[in-house]
Order: sequence, then structure tokens, then C-alpha cells
Amino acid sequence: MGLLKAKGVVYEPVEKVDLGPDSREFYLRANVKAPRMAGFLVKIFSWFLESRIFGPALLYILTRNNLVHKLVSNAELEESPLYVPLHPFEELNEPEVKLIDADLSPPHRVQQAIECLPNLLNGLNYSFRRWTIMDYSRAYNSGQITPYAVAERLIAAIRQSSTPPMDMAFFINYNVEDIFRQATESTQRYQTGKPISALDGVPIAVKDEIDCNPYPTTGGTKWLHKFRPCKEDAYCVKCLRSCGAMLIGKTNMHELGAGTSGINPHYGATRNPYDAGKISGGSSSGSAAVVAAGLCPVSLGVDGGGSVRMPAALCGVVGFKPTFGRVPHAGVLPLNWTVGMVGVLAGTIEDAFIIYAAISGQFPLNESSNTQPWFNDCSDDIRACCSHALDQLYEKCGWKTVEVTIPEIEAMRLAHYVTIGTECTTSLSSYLEKLNFAELGWDARVALSVYGAFNAKEYVKAQKLRNRVMEFHKKIFAKADVIVTPTIGVTAYPIFKDAMETGELDYINGAALVRYQIAGNFLGLPAVTIPVGYDEKGLPIGLQFIGKPWSEPTLIHIAFAMQALCISDYRKPQVFYDLLKED
Repeated sequence: MGLLKAKGVVYEPVEKVDLGPDSREFYLRANVKAPRMAGFLVKIFSWFLESRIFGPALLYILTRNNLVHKLVSNAELEESPLYVPLHPFEELNEPEVKLIDADLSPPHRVQQAIECLPNLLNGLNYSFRRWTIMDYSRAYNSGQITPYAVAERLIAAIRQSSTPPMDMAFFINYNVEDIFRQATESTQRYQTGKPISALDGVPIAVKDEIDCNPYPTTGGTKWLHKFRPCKEDAYCVKCLRSCGAMLIGKTNMHELGAGTSGINPHYGATRNPYDAGKISGGSSSGSAAVVAAGLCPVSLGVDGGGSVRMPAALCGVVGFKPTFGRVPHAGVLPLNWTVGMVGVLAGTIEDAFIIYAAISGQFPLNESSNTQPWFNDCSDDIRACCSHALDQLYEKCGWKTVEVTIPEIEAMRLAHYVTIGTECTTSLSSYLEKLNFAELGWDARVALSVYGAFNAKEYVKAQKLRNRVMEFHKKIFAKADVIVTPTIGVTAYPIFKDAMETGELDYINGAALVRYQIAGNFLGLPAVTIPVGYDEKGLPIGLQFIGKPWSEPTLIHIAFAMQALCISDYRKPQVFYDLLKED
């Protein structure tokens, strides 16, 4: 295939690239050349990819036509590889920041976090408001309701939402006996006046990529737990359990995290509470949807390529991804070592902050565990809504927008794709050798075929690009505190019947959904998405803030401000359960 070899890009040295607002750097839109496929077409496509005769040629054409060869494989660049986005820890001189002592126990860290919170939610007029962690805590302490009564309502809601005609597919697994056991113990603690923390008895869901007893960790598959049994809670789950939280089950996800829709052929398509005919996004689909639907105020997800922030934005909730290494990765499926991070989905930024305080590890951690075109590369509704939110932030809070150019966005997206794909197949290689591929969903089979086609040269080139793009961002952060973008390029799109059995391949919408989120994962940067409005169909829109390494306090401050300007206009989803309502 030498005659068909695509010529690679010759990248200029970083120091010669102009990042200013008048830069001549060309914004290359996502060059996705792959039609949407589902049903029988996906099966045919998968068979061809897995064929020893047709597979190599087809994979070569796919990667070449989608510019992987031009921008990554055959590119020429002088930067050395950066294999892990670990950032030397530094205390940033952030105003009005109180340090939460990492040596304290999780319950004490939760208390310190609560003492830091401004009282922003009182005194506002709401058209709709989700219950928060503190709402649950106050209701339990006052005797208005008990954790056991909440558990009864919760289980009834899960059963109703999991069966026809709703079939929301929020959960892969939940255990009624275990939920009632936790609720009983929590109720007894409140009755004796000895709750462990404000999280005592608060329902929290966990993505099925994170170990949490007594459940198997499936990764959205029907087979992975057979090879990798769950032996103990993940670090983040241990922290929440030590605070008395009521862990209510494992949420649905895109199989192996290898997609953006949240359509899982084994456990169902997780439906968007704002419109049950639309996707919830992936891969932390269930974790976003359960918060949006009121089944819990917070949940845990894992963000490898926008997998927390994307579904959060689509479902109208907060999605928070800390700096790489801030939350220990122990007990999380090792699907993507250098880009995946535990994140928090919540109804409010206050609740995301409380959970973040509970699960953060000691740091620094050295374990591997008039805007620019990029901002405008989204639907008209999203562009107008996010631009208005930025205008409000300036008018009411004085946050000024500085125009910058972020070059080579598409090259970064493809380098991330090579990285996450290579790490996924390498991590699963020993299991896949023993696996009957009939146990995999068809869309996951296609993804694994493509992932397995990447070679060592391409992986190393991707890491060289990581180092290069990291340098660009360091220069930008010398001028600005945060980078602000829409979270998603499109709002939730429909779930089609032909995708229910096989899953779907929709790389065009997938690229639009992940477009703004890759830097957070590929470069290990903290990021948060806040709901800021709705499109003409009433579907949620999110605004994303990306921060410097270790700048979570600044991100949380600006997220508080943005939320305060928007929260009074939040709308109630079509599917919503009020677990604290008074009888």
C-alpha cells in the first residue's frame, strides 16, 4: 500500500506557532468520513473488518480517509513523546481559597467542604430545583423523612423506570436487599443522633466501570466480570461508603466506553430524562440520567474522552473532571490508563464539590492510575446560548473574555483516539484472546477492530502530539485563568429502533459530541460543565470551563458564579422523581 500512503503534516516548532486572536492558524473541522450504520449494516461491516482478507485493507482506508495517517501516523514533529499527563503539583495563588486537609478522613473532608460553601441557593426564585445533598441531610436530621423511606421510594422509582412502557435503562444492576440494609443502618444512626457525615443516607449511583460491592463490574459487557471479578470497593467508593452514603447500584454505560450515544445492546439504551426518545450520551450515560431524573443528587462516572461532561451536558446536570492524578484510580477498570479519570455528576456544583472533597486523594500523586471558530463549531442554538452565558458572566461578575487561538484541534482529537484505542485493546488483550466475540455488541466489535489496527509508531506519534499540544495550552494559561467552550457541539439526538439490538456507528455525531472535551483527558486538565440553557426543543445545553493543572478551586468558583446566573431558569425533565416530597 505504499502507493496509497498519505503524506504527513510537517508541524512547525511550538515556539513559532501564533496563539493570538489574529493567528493565521487554520481551524480544521472534524473530517469524519463514515456513514451512520445500525442493524444488519453494522453486522456486515463488523464481519468485513474482522476478515483476514478484507479487514487490513478496509482499516487502512478508514484511517487514511479520516486523516489519522496525515495528522498522526506519518506526521513530522520534533517534540518528544509525553506518555502520561502528570503535572508537578503546585499550590496556585488563588484568591479566597481555603485548603481542605488531604490527611483528614473523608467524613471530615466533607465537613470542611460544606463549611466552605457560600449560600448561593437561598433567596433565588426557581422554576425547578433538584434536591441537593444538604436537602437530604436536613430532611433526615429534622425527622421529615428517613433514609429507609427514601430507599422505598427510590426502589419503586427504579422499578417503574426500568420496565415498560418507560424502559429508561438507567441501571445495569441494583440490589434491593443491599439498598435496604444501608438505609436501615443509616436510619438507626440518625435516630441515635450519630450520622457519620452530611452524606449519611444520601443515595449515590456508581458507573459500572468502578468496583462497588456487592456488584460485578461489567464495563457494560456481558463477559468482562467473568474474567475480572470485583474483589473490593474502588478507592472512590470506599471514601463514599466511609461517609455513610447509600450506594444504590451500578449505572448503565456504553459498552467498554467505546461510544458516545449510551446505547447498549445488552442492557438497553439509556434514555434522556428531558426527552425519552433522545440519547443521554456516553459513556457515563446512566450516571448522568439518574441525576437528571432525581433518583440521586450525585453519581460517579469515568471520563476518558468527555465521558462525564458530555452526558452531563446532554442531560442538563453538572459534570466535573478533576486534574489527572487527583482522584486515585484504584478499583477502576483500566480501559484507558493515561486519559481516563473518575469524575462527578451532580445536580449542582455545590454537590459536585462535596463529593470531590470526599474522594480526592493526597497529592501530588505520581501514580499512573467575538470568539474563535472552534468555539462556534456547534449548532446555532448552542452557540447563541453559550455566548449569552459568557456575556452574563462578564456583565454580572466581571469575568473578561480574552481571545486566543488553539491550533491543531483535529490532530489532538485523532491522537487521543489512537491513544485511548491502543490502551483499551492492550488492557483487554488477555481477556479478548479467550473471548467468544459473539458476546460483544456489534458496535463494540467494530471499535475494537479499529483500535487493534493502531501500531506502535502511531501510538508514539500520538504521544509526541500530546507533548506539543500541552505546550500550546501552557502558553494559553499564561494569559488566561480558564479556557471556556460549549461542552457539546450538538444536543441530544434521537434513539432509533435499528440501534437497539446492535448499537450504532455514528461517528459524525460522535465527533460533534466530543469536540470540546478532548483536552481535559489527553492533557490531564481539570474541567467542569454547567447547564446554561436549552435548545428550541427544550434539550439541555452545557458550558465548559477547562482549567490549569490543580486549579480546581478556580473552576469551582467560576462554576458557582455561572450556576447562580442560570439556576433560576432550570427546567424540570419529563422524567423526574421527587424522593423528598412530603406526603
